[in-house]
Amino acid sequence: MRMELEIDSFELKDIFECGQCFRWNQEENGSYTGVTTKCVINVEKTKSKIVFDAKPFSKMSDEDIKNHIIHYFDLDRDYSKLRKKIANVDDNLKVATKYGKGIRILNQELWETIISFIISANNNIPRIKGIIERMSEKYGKKISFNGKTYYSFPTPKELSKATVEDLRKLGLGFRDKRIYETTKLIASGEVDLKKLYKLNTADARDKLLELQGVGPKVADCILLFSDLKRFDVFPIDVWVRRVMNELYIHNKDENKVSKKEIEKIANEKFGDYKGLAQQYLFYWKREN
Repeated sequence: MRMELEIDSFELKDIFECGQCFRWNQEENGSYTGVTTKCVINVEKTKSKIVFDAKPFSKMSDEDIKNHIIHYFDLDRDYSKLRKKIANVDDNLKVATKYGKGIRILNQELWETIISFIISANNNIPRIKGIIERMSEKYGKKISFNGKTYYSFPTPKELSKATVEDLRKLGLGFRDKRIYETTKLIASGEVDLKKLYKLNTADARDKLLELQGVGPKVADCILLFSDLKRFDVFPIDVWVRRVMNELYIHNKDENKVSKKEIEKIANEKFGDYKGLAQQYLFYWKREN
C-alpha cells in the first residue's frame, strides 16, 4: 500500500538518526526502510510530500495500514506547536529545536521497545541493530519487500522458545539472562504490559524497573520511545549528562554531575515536555 501525505515537522534523518529506534536504515536514494510490528515500510520525502510504501506481515486493509502509519509516526500530534513552546524556554532550545525541526517521537510497540533498550545498555548502535536483526531473523516472521528479505520482531511467545544459550549466540553477552527472564515474565502473563497504559508515569516506571535488565535510564527510554508515549521523562546517558553540564551546570568534571542535579534542572526548565526537550538537545549536540 502506497500513500502520500503533506506533513509538517517531518525530516527522515531527524526521526531515524536521533537514537530512538534501531530497525530503520537508509537506502541509496536517501529514503529509509524499517520494520514495525505490523509492516515493512519505506519512507521517502519529496519536495512537498512524505511518501509511505508499506507491506504488512499479515492481511490488513489499506485503511488499517494507513491508521497504523498515522499512529506509528505520531501524525495526529502538532509538533510545530510543541517545538515553538519548547523553543521559548531559552536560547539553547531555540537553536536545538531549529536544528532538529523534523524530529517526531515514534509510537513503537511496547514489548519490542523493552527488549530493544535492554539490548542497548552499554552498547553501540551498529551492534544493537545487528543483535535485533539476528533475533528477528531467528524467531520472527519472514517477508519479502522491494527485492529484500525482512523479519518481524518476535512476539513474547516466539522469543520464549529461546534458551539462555540460544540468546548468547546472538551476541547478547551479559544481557542474555536478562532478556530470557524478562521474556518469560511477559510471555507467561505474570507481567501484563497492557496494564502499564493505565498507570501514571511514576507507577509505570516502577513496574518497568521490576523487569530484568531495566534500570532507570532504560525505563525512561521505554516510557518515552514506546507507544506509552510519556514526554514527562528525561533519559540520562553520557551524552545527556555532557550536554546538560555544558549548557546549564558548568562543572569542570562532568562525571561529578549527579542525575538528581540534572533532573532538577530538567523539571524546572522543561516541565511536562522534558522528554522532547531532551531529544532536541541530545540530537543537536551529538550531531555537532
